[in-house]
Amino acid sequence: MNEEELAELLKYSNPKELYVVAWNNVLELLFCPFEVVVLHEIGALKKGERLEVEAVKVTIELKTVYEISGQLYYYNYFDIIIDEN
Repeated sequence: MNEEELAELLKYSNPKELYVVAWNNVLELLFCPFEVVVLHEIGALKKGERLEVEAVKVTIELKTVYEISGQLYYYNYFDIIIDEN
């Protein structure tokens, strides 16, 4: 995918929203900031640490990344915490 195609695709996305399928098979819309827990130590982040995702973005290869404290991290280092209320 080239930059032009990516720009076209991103016109229809919002970096402050993320759709997820919850544990009970229900599609939920999360709004930033939402909470995640670190699964694997990465950089200064420690396993088990709870953090807030400021924005959700994609790389040119269409890999999802989270913006946390101004830094970008691949989504697979985290589990999303969904409030059950």
